[in-house]
Amino acid sequence: MSIEASVLKIQAEIGKVISGQHDVIEQVVAAVLANGHVLLEGVPGLGKTLLVRTLGFTLGLKFGRIQFTPDMMPSDVSGTMIFDSNKNEFEFRPGPIFAGLLLADEINRTPPKTQSALLEAMEERKLTVDGVSHPLPAPFLVFATQNPIEYEGTYPLPEAQQDRFLVKVLLKYPSQTDEIEVLKSHHSGFNPQRLEDSHVEAVLKPGELAELQKEVINTTVEDKVFDYIYQIIKLTRDNRDIMVGGSPRAGIALLNISKAMAHIRGRNFVTPDDVKDMAPAVLRHRIQLRPESEIEGLTTDDVVKRVLDSVSVPR
Repeated sequence: MSIEASVLKIQAEIGKVISGQHDVIEQVVAAVLANGHVLLEGVPGLGKTLLVRTLGFTLGLKFGRIQFTPDMMPSDVSGTMIFDSNKNEFEFRPGPIFAGLLLADEINRTPPKTQSALLEAMEERKLTVDGVSHPLPAPFLVFATQNPIEYEGTYPLPEAQQDRFLVKVLLKYPSQTDEIEVLKSHHSGFNPQRLEDSHVEAVLKPGELAELQKEVINTTVEDKVFDYIYQIIKLTRDNRDIMVGGSPRAGIALLNISKAMAHIRGRNFVTPDDVKDMAPAVLRHRIQLRPESEIEGLTTDDVVKRVLDSVSVPR
């Protein structure tokens, strides 16, 4: 099955329980194909948890969830050594992080030490407990959520740690039509805790996602696209509104997600439009605005749009 066909089936299954949010679904599926982690931001009640649970089910991955709280310790995430009196020895009891798709709910509500334990695992794809290394499942994908309107009692992720996420996806309120569909669905008895009642089916079998990810890696990219990506990243470093611009890792992230998006759109080669469409999701959490620009009311998305408008699109 081609990537495009697989994605259409995944989107159809998610559409059984999520109304609208087409751009969001496309971006998170692209991130999965690029084997990257996702930072989801949106006010409570937009279906972030339901989206990730449904995505994990359709991908055939083991789903795990961690509800972060201010008193959570790193061992609550990674697991701990437990003494087995029958064997008279310590054995490792894995934590919830040992899942194919992990939902890190409200990651900014837990202290930096616990955040770092998760973020290190995201980068290394393994955990070390009492000197013993434990590999995480492959694939291992983290979807972390943040509430953008409530900062009291939170520990915002530093910019360097946000960089571990391939993309930052923003969820907005649904349209009138989509929200009415949500109301009708719940009126008809839809229970978000019981996905099986909505007849959501797994699209991929074990191992198939890894094959699709390998196919994405081998996507054709022309020199003009490499240059276009470089020009975008370079301009974020030279822009008067930006204090900290994109690093080479930002360019790599933009390349990888653009390759995945190309396949979603039915191509095995990247076009400049793929790059331009994915640039906001890649850059919005990687650039830091100057204080005076923020005072003027500018957002990172506003500045990224200005950057994109100032770069000539190759043809």
